[in-house]
Amino acid sequence: MEAEATKIMDQNVDNTADREGKYLTFSLADEEYGIRILKVKEIIGIMAITSIPQTPGYLKGVINLRGKVIPVIDLRLKFGMEATAYTERTCIIVVEISDRNRKIQMGIIVDSVSEVLNVKQGEIADTPTFGAKMDTDYILGMAKMGGGVKILLDIDRVLSDRNFQDVANAL
Repeated sequence: MEAEATKIMDQNVDNTADREGKYLTFSLADEEYGIRILKVKEIIGIMAITSIPQTPGYLKGVINLRGKVIPVIDLRLKFGMEATAYTERTCIIVVEISDRNRKIQMGIIVDSVSEVLNVKQGEIADTPTFGAKMDTDYILGMAKMGGGVKILLDIDRVLSDRNFQDVANAL
């Protein structure tokens, strides 16, 4: 019994160690989030987005980025937050996600980009359980920094929706 408990604790330590590293932080509706810097390809200002009919509301459309067509989602809408007007601080973060042994570039619209932080193992807490009906698999953990909490996202899981990956695969 004690060996089993030690094994579970060791797995939790390994999971926490896997989560430490550099994160690009950004804000959405006065909350701070972070994604692994290795997933980020570039950050661009908001630009013209060509809409695609019959797609979910959070899939804003596509952009032409130096000749490459990239699907763009509004992360506020994806997370069920209220839509807001884009400002000069609104950015598109171009990320590269993995999907069935393929790399796909996608853009995510955020309210503003904050900074790159080096998050240490001791600063990461596990995601609290909110009950069986809440899906929090897309959250890597909570970074306790500067008297606040930053939500660390697994961007592959956030963008795992088949609807817009099908669009991305078709481009």
